[in-house]
Amino acid sequence: MSSDVHTHDPAHDHRHGHAHPPHAEAPERLSYYQVMEIAVRELLIAKSVFAAEDVRRAVEAMDARDPAQGARVVARAWTDPAFRARLLADGTAAVRELGYEMATFRLLVVENTAKLHNLIVCTLCSCYPRMLLGLPPDWYKSRAYRSRAVREPRAVLKEFGTVLGDDVELRVHDSTADMRYLVLPERPAGTEGWSEERLAALVGRDCMIGVTRCHV
Repeated sequence: MSSDVHTHDPAHDHRHGHAHPPHAEAPERLSYYQVMEIAVRELLIAKSVFAAEDVRRAVEAMDARDPAQGARVVARAWTDPAFRARLLADGTAAVRELGYEMATFRLLVVENTAKLHNLIVCTLCSCYPRMLLGLPPDWYKSRAYRSRAVREPRAVLKEFGTVLGDDVELRVHDSTADMRYLVLPERPAGTEGWSEERLAALVGRDCMIGVTRCHV
C-alpha cells in the first residue's frame, strides 16, 4: 500500500468548491516483479512478438483449468491398470494421452496406499501442477504450510482431518521450478464397478495434493 498519508485539518473548510470522493483509497503500490512483468509484456507487444489478444487468451486458458482435469486422470488410473502403470512410470507422457500438456514441466505421480501416504509442497514458492489442478489455493502458497509441511507434516495433515496411523509411512515431495508432483489417491472401498465419471466426482483437489483422502 502507498505510504502517503492524508491528514485532515479541522480548520480546513470545504468552501473551495470541490468534493472529496467517498471512501477514497490510496492507489496500490506494485511490487518489483509486477512492474517488471508489465514492462516486459508491453515491450514484447510493442515488438510484435505477440499481441495483447494472445495474452488475454492465455490468461483465460489458465483460469479455465480446474481440478476436474486431475480428477479425470485419477479416475482413469483407478479403472485402467495399464494406464496407471504408464502414469507412475512417466506422468508427463501419460497425461498427454488424455490431452493434457505439461509444457516444459516434468510430472511425477506418487501413489498413496494403505501403508504409504504422499504429501506435496513447494518450499520455495508455489510450484504446482496447474495444468491439472488449476490455480493453487492460498494455504498452499502460505509460508506456514511451506515450512510446516516439511517440519511437522503429520500435524499439518491432522489439521486437514487426515490422521495417519503409526504404521503408515509419510513421504513429503518438494516441487521445483521444472518438476511437478501429483498424488494418485487410494481408491475408496466400495467403488468397484463404478464408471470413470462417477469415480472422478470423488476426487477433490486436496486429495491430489495429499492433505486429504478420497471418500465415498
